[in-house]
Amino acid sequence: QVQLVESGGGLVQAGGSLRLSCAASGRTFGNYDMGWFRQAPGKEREFVALINWSGARTRYADSVKGRFTISRDNAENMVYLQMNNLRPDDTAVYYCAGQGLGSPTYDSWGQGTQVTVSS
Repeated sequence: QVQLVESGGGLVQAGGSLRLSCAASGRTFGNYDMGWFRQAPGKEREFVALINWSGARTRYADSVKGRFTISRDNAENMVYLQMNNLRPDDTAVYYCAGQGLGSPTYDSWGQGTQVTVSS
């Protein structure tokens, strides 16, 4: 497993932008597919975006497509989520997660960072 720590959350007005960062520790980070998930109050945790181990492949939830961009820097053990044109319904705790090669599920999770979008 890798240890993950998110940062960059905060309060922003609708239409604004935030960049979330996820710092990973562990020598095997480059072997992990990485994802961002979010959980709003009273709702189930939902998928936001993923990036494969090399960064060559990404996928997004329909609700964020065209507004959010996931990226990674394997040399720095970092994953990012650039969030533009934020909306109030993007308000949630955002989690970074890692899925090791061969693992059927995400097996490493961060503690989360709060994003609040005001209208």
